[in-house]
Amino acid sequence: MPLTAMQIDNVKPGPKTQRILDERGLYLVVRAAGSKSWVQRITIDGHRTDIGLGGYPDVSLKLARKKSRKVRADVADGRDPRAERRQPDLPTFRVAAEQYISKNAVRWKNPKESANWRGCLNAYAYPVFGNTRIDRITRAEVLNVLLGIWLNKPSIARKLRQRIRVIFAAAMAFEYIDINPAGEVIDAALPKTPAVKAHFRHLPYQDVPDTLEKIEASTASLSSRLCFRFLVLTAARSGEARGARWDEIDLDARTWAIPGSRMKAGREHRVPLSNAALEVLRRAKALDDNSGLVFPSLNKPGRVLSDMTLTKLLRDNELSETATVHGFRTSFKTWCMETTDTPWAVGEAALAHTLGNSTEQAYARSDLFERRRTLMKSWGDYIT
Repeated sequence: MPLTAMQIDNVKPGPKTQRILDERGLYLVVRAAGSKSWVQRITIDGHRTDIGLGGYPDVSLKLARKKSRKVRADVADGRDPRAERRQPDLPTFRVAAEQYISKNAVRWKNPKESANWRGCLNAYAYPVFGNTRIDRITRAEVLNVLLGIWLNKPSIARKLRQRIRVIFAAAMAFEYIDINPAGEVIDAALPKTPAVKAHFRHLPYQDVPDTLEKIEASTASLSSRLCFRFLVLTAARSGEARGARWDEIDLDARTWAIPGSRMKAGREHRVPLSNAALEVLRRAKALDDNSGLVFPSLNKPGRVLSDMTLTKLLRDNELSETATVHGFRTSFKTWCMETTDTPWAVGEAALAHTLGNSTEQAYARSDLFERRRTLMKSWGDYIT
């Protein structure tokens, strides 16, 4: 039955957006935040389209029905009502996406995140509707892009869907569109994909000492060889080791304090330095280029080593098929579990992993530093 003004006033927002039919494709959209607006659902050129008619109560029920009749009449006469009601300078999807990326790049920790977004959109979304005005993109077009890679590239497809959805959400905030074509409605049309947890390739810990010797004897630059050795000895992540600075290191206290701005969890992480790690730092003094970096790039003085430098080091030494740079952290953790009586929490703390849930973290405030010092000394002794 058609809606009444009293029914509209009495509709309460729920946890999700509600769409309530009035008549002949006219819907009242009630968002979780409490706003109410009118949408006319209609088919134009074979594509089902939602056309916003304005917010309630500025647009009353009577006025919404009048607008609905005009939209239906225009379509029946072969006209596209969207061309008349939209401003001619509404952005294309590509322009809207670039605006979003540019505005949010400053808050992304990964400096390559902007390039990742652009690469993903350029490969899949832009060729299909990148140059289409954002208010003219349909759910069917979004769905076709996603279905093309949903089963054979599930990880990429999920990232693509999330990025497209966020861009449309931003467009809704700017009132370019009223409905998100990549929203929850398309969920039912996307096949279920199994969750597959990918693990980094890693060497058995027994092979790590010989691997270090092999890389030490290679023709790679001193900076890359020392950085790799330091990474393995400290069980650090690639970015943490490559970005290490002398002002983070206290040689007397035998401690490396990585600031939260360079840590995945956003918190400072203290690393106890073994004799083997200190020896690496002693050798790294020869690399000093006044930039403050412990392992500066030789090709670009004053710059951090590229994230591909250590990967290339493995590839050049015929190790890339069996191990990744990150995988040496797994080698370290496996060694902890199989050859020592190290408590699980100490090994996790050495890897700068977050321990437990939020309640446990509130009470477990020790970083187990002194116990980790003993552990890292044993690891250094073992692999050197």
